[in-house]
Amino acid sequence: MHLFYTPDIQGETYSLPGEESKHCIKVLRLNAGDTVYLVDGRGGWFQGEILTPDPRQCTIRIVQKTEQHGKRDFHLHVAIAPTKNIERLEWFLEKATEIGIDEITPLLCEHSERKVIKNDRLEKIIISAMKQSLKAYLPVLHPLTPFPDFIHRNREGLKFIAHCEETEKRLLKEAYTPRQNATILIGPEGDFSVPEINSALQQGYIPVSLGNSRLRTETAGIVACHSIQFMNE
Repeated sequence: MHLFYTPDIQGETYSLPGEESKHCIKVLRLNAGDTVYLVDGRGGWFQGEILTPDPRQCTIRIVQKTEQHGKRDFHLHVAIAPTKNIERLEWFLEKATEIGIDEITPLLCEHSERKVIKNDRLEKIIISAMKQSLKAYLPVLHPLTPFPDFIHRNREGLKFIAHCEETEKRLLKEAYTPRQNATILIGPEGDFSVPEINSALQQGYIPVSLGNSRLRTETAGIVACHSIQFMNE
């Protein structure tokens, strides 16, 4: 199955941009009459047929359209501190998209070792993972956000903070109720600071544990993401 991301798709025909056209015709060696699939990142899933196999501007006729393809009945937002090694954050974004996630907010925390990220590159990784995993919804990637700004915004559903402090915490699987929207905070390599944890608790965030092992930031993000997905299956 050949899938292309087409956020501006409308009408009965669509022309792939230059890079996608070249990939479609030169790399995949598709030709007139071949079937391709398009997604708009908002739940639209389109079956198409190649009309003009031009590597500069490949034109596709839309044969069938499905709305809300693969729509889930819960919403997952993971706010995670970017790792010092950016490749670990990129790995998290790729795998979380494949598993299933709706929103991602990079968090700037007191103990953050990385204070700058390039969203353009991260967006490309998310798009590629969406296409690879045959999803029609593109997760929203927010800009790097200071921790206090994030926790003081209103959030629908359940709110969790996963931290390593030796305080009373419930396992995520015990604290989460399936079919509920969830926001989960994942800290940096040095964990959240005690003042940050206390501030989150004051804003209604529930302290949770992701298990007995001490996990890397990106691993904790994946465990949280997969746990929510698994409990909703």
